[in-house]
Amino acid sequence: MYEAKSKEIVLRRVREALAKSAPFLPPTPDFTSPLYPKMEMEDLSLVFAEMFIKNAGVFLYCEDQEDFFDQLYVYKKEQHLQHLCVWEKNLQGALQQAGIEIVTDEENFVQGVDASLTTCEALVARTGSLMVSSANMGGRRLSIYPSTHMVVANASQLVPDIKDALQRVRNKYKENFPSMVSLVSGPSRTADIEKTLVMGAHGPKQLVLFLIDDLPH
Repeated sequence: MYEAKSKEIVLRRVREALAKSAPFLPPTPDFTSPLYPKMEMEDLSLVFAEMFIKNAGVFLYCEDQEDFFDQLYVYKKEQHLQHLCVWEKNLQGALQQAGIEIVTDEENFVQGVDASLTTCEALVARTGSLMVSSANMGGRRLSIYPSTHMVVANASQLVPDIKDALQRVRNKYKENFPSMVSLVSGPSRTADIEKTLVMGAHGPKQLVLFLIDDLPH
């Protein structure tokens, strides 16, 4: 008798719950919407430069390609960089014509090279990062082994966020997407041991960017 009454109470509560209207359900989140406020294109270079410097990078603005050659020559001389390794053919030809001494072969480059110069895929303004890939002639090695990694890029490669940089790489390579895509945010560093910051722990001690202004004014 008691069990039957308890069962009836439970069933009555179920029927009452089903009779009520469904509770309000929040709309499904739009995962394609931007996480951060939209960044204006004219602000990209300023935001990028500020974040890049905060990441301990060396930022050098170049008015044009000739200015880049001049600043690279001076920087190389001031930093006493005797062996600058460049493997990208287009860069090799331009630098040799400009009279800048470079190392073009790969023999003993780990022991005999103190700096490298490469291009990059994109510049991420939000984080002040460089997006590099294994698709260029520098491969994976030139951005890791030399103690100074120098990069030359154009202002037209600036994008607001990481997703924009990845889309740029997808558009460029399509089905031949690079086997390695990486973000570089300043020189290599670690504070794993006793909270002491060590530069160049797993890569270059210095990251230098020559940004050529190729945007219309």
